[in-house]
Amino acid sequence: MRRSHFLLFSILVSGLLFALPALGQNSVRSGELVVHYNAVPTTSLTADVARQYGITRSANRALVNVSVRRGEPGADQAVPATVTVAATNLNGQRSELRVREVREGEAIYYLAEARIQGQETLNFEVQVSTEGAAPIKASFRQEFFPQ
Repeated sequence: MRRSHFLLFSILVSGLLFALPALGQNSVRSGELVVHYNAVPTTSLTADVARQYGITRSANRALVNVSVRRGEPGADQAVPATVTVAATNLNGQRSELRVREVREGEAIYYLAEARIQGQETLNFEVQVSTEGAAPIKASFRQEFFPQ
């Protein structure tokens, strides 16, 4: 595993672990497919990782990470998908996020950035479509604190 891939993976997994108490479950299963998702402040990324992946590090930005896997844990594989993400704040302001695919070796991630203002709670809606399967929808709420 390349060092940069390991760094991004480590940061995103760390974000998942810190978010677990707030989010409960960070994945949804539909048949053989599992969609994993999380959101972290972009300030939790190192400058090098943010630069490598074209992510803006700012106290006013959050990074949404989505991955789609097929199979059982330990024997699963990344699955290409069409991913859409929308974020809605508590005032009802909704924005469709620009999602981009990142491939590194056999790993596939879908990344999107959301704007945040100070301490803010966002409701995220994720929709994943893969070839030969019904669309999968997930939603989660994440609170962000200024750093």
